[in-house]
Amino acid sequence: MATKPKRILLKISGEVLMGSQNFGIDLDTVGRVAAEVLQCTKSGAEVALVIGGGNIFRGIAGAAKGMERVSADHMGIMATVMNALAMQGVLKSKGCDARVLSAIAMPTVCETYSAAKGRHHLEKGRVVICAGGTGLPFFTTDTGAALRANELKCDALFKGTSVDGVYSDDPKKVPTAKRYDTISFDDVLARNLRIMDPAAIALARDNGLPVVVFSIREPGNVAKVLAGKGTFTTVTK
Repeated sequence: MATKPKRILLKISGEVLMGSQNFGIDLDTVGRVAAEVLQCTKSGAEVALVIGGGNIFRGIAGAAKGMERVSADHMGIMATVMNALAMQGVLKSKGCDARVLSAIAMPTVCETYSAAKGRHHLEKGRVVICAGGTGLPFFTTDTGAALRANELKCDALFKGTSVDGVYSDDPKKVPTAKRYDTISFDDVLARNLRIMDPAAIALARDNGLPVVVFSIREPGNVAKVLAGKGTFTTVTK
């Protein structure tokens, strides 16, 4: 990254919040991620979050077997709201003002998402947690993250994963896989490097939104990467 981004959207998978469990929410892990988000805000950054729902959906996947895709996707959307509420609760316990904005209206639980409302909260120094994906089935939370990052006028999309950047192959399966410091969106699509789904990559590319891929598993890495330190890959035009 040439300059430190002022406003970022941090996308993490729901599986990250499982910790060492098979499914569900590990509050110690949520607490660690929340502390890193708080550290970023204290450094002057404005932070939005998108959290997947895989940790909860994994526990109910059996109930979704044989179900039509639309209903199963709506179950996954509800799981992202649960994760967002958990993160909001932990952030607030640490003295950080956070707001959950859901793509699906549920006014008794949280605010309904709008880009204007999200930008207002960010400008006021609040962490914005975008829940409910796009509000529609057939779209991943990666696509939702790219959409929200563009709507909220973020300088970069930070993608927290289990590896420290973008590789030519899965480094867990191919020890000789090459890691890239930088790579273009077109190369990611052409080589089918599945760091995010193709729709999310295309959306970021078409709107000039850099994607920064790094390991969220390493404690303290969010603030480190925000400062341009540590190991990460920047995906740009």
